[in-house]
Amino acid sequence: MNAWLNQMFAAGQASKGGLVRRSIKSVRKYGGGEETLVAEAKSRDFHVVKTGKQYLVMCHPGRQKILC
Repeated sequence: MNAWLNQMFAAGQASKGGLVRRSIKSVRKYGGGEETLVAEAKSRDFHVVKTGKQYLVMCHPGRQKILC
């Protein structure tokens, strides 16, 4: 796995089941791109949302419901 993504998924919020936010630019530059990020998130049963210029990674395997 990419070292940058490894560090991202080892961050405090990720390990506590929280939300991790990274810019699209950073993911492209350091993380290997969207496909790599999504594959790594899926391997952990996490969820990724692309919004504006950022990716939001919900670091828990629970169901998601977007309310608005």
